[in-house]
Amino acid sequence: MPTRSDAQPLPAPRLARVKPSATVTVSARASALIEAGEDVIALSAGESDFDTPAHVRRAAIGAIERGATRYTPPDGMSALKAAVAAKFRRENAIAATPETVIVGNGGKQVIFNALLATLGPGDEVVIPAPYWVSYPDMVRLAEAEPVIVPTRPADGWKLSADALEAALGPRTRWLILNSPGNPTGAGYEAADLAALAEVLRRHPQVLVLSDDIYEHLAYPPFRFATLAAVAPDLADRVLTVNGVSKAYAMTGWRIGYATGPEWLIAAMRLIQSQSTSNPCTISQHAALAALEGPQDFLAEWRRVFMRRRDRVVAALSTIEGIDCPVPQGAFYVFPAIEGLLGRRTKGGRLIADDTAFALALLEEAGVAVVPGAAFGHAGAIRLSYAAADEALEAALARIADFCASLR
Repeated sequence: MPTRSDAQPLPAPRLARVKPSATVTVSARASALIEAGEDVIALSAGESDFDTPAHVRRAAIGAIERGATRYTPPDGMSALKAAVAAKFRRENAIAATPETVIVGNGGKQVIFNALLATLGPGDEVVIPAPYWVSYPDMVRLAEAEPVIVPTRPADGWKLSADALEAALGPRTRWLILNSPGNPTGAGYEAADLAALAEVLRRHPQVLVLSDDIYEHLAYPPFRFATLAAVAPDLADRVLTVNGVSKAYAMTGWRIGYATGPEWLIAAMRLIQSQSTSNPCTISQHAALAALEGPQDFLAEWRRVFMRRRDRVVAALSTIEGIDCPVPQGAFYVFPAIEGLLGRRTKGGRLIADDTAFALALLEEAGVAVVPGAAFGHAGAIRLSYAAADEALEAALARIADFCASLR
């Protein structure tokens, strides 16, 4: 096997520790089948089927027409950072200022900047599982080690204070929390966060990354809460990450943002200034309109997602071999499929695990979902209900027929 000392150019060794995003991989396979003329319903990607609001689109067009297309400061234009700080103060009771805010090319870049700015060899990051697929690999790219802590549906897919205490150690640098979470839709209420805060106070070396990207997709009776507001004495150790992608149907605009201690924001700004520099200027003007413009449509979109959630949970719960908990937020369900493992499809495929199930469902029934193994929890699948009602109904019928055909 060639080594880096040979004449042949090779990738950096750190890439050997990283695998491609499973959600992107499944979506790409579904897209390839669609391009080949196959009838595929894709429920694998995490983006809303709603259009970006008209006033946001108009703001982007206006920016283009008046020539607002030049560089901004690397961490975002001043007006947008002020709007983000105002949002955190208004909606989350976090004492943010423009100096403690960074705007990046999506929430993903913001998170990666934070990890790259603070981690090195030997450091550890505690990540509850199931987790968003990118967290562990971003940690590995920063040359640190993810410490995966399993959670259970019986506990609401939430990290307990005892489990957190057991996972923390002298090398722990971060805890990552995502609420409401991807892939489970589970959420931490104020009391849950207060219990975790009690543990964190005993470990002053640990920072907390609170990924709140699904904040506006929280379904009653669950009430959204965020750690920096629940435990303000820990605010100087908390990076609160959010963005416009999920709430405002702006995934492709690539605008995420965060607030945290000034030293951390400064370090993240340095990395961003030497990597991508500023986010797209036109997208920044659109995000400014999203944050400062009308917010009434959010409640209606939330009602639509909640109705779809209830329909999907009800339909999947009638299928023998599937157990589908009710999520508290986001736009995913994460049903267990252990009862279907070991069976064979009509085409003779063995459903040995959740990956085999997802592949067979895609290629034999034309429905794209993501296997739970991608999120650190085998024996389940993630299905997005951020799709039109007609597509969801057709997909649910196909899933029911597919599962009924297994022998």
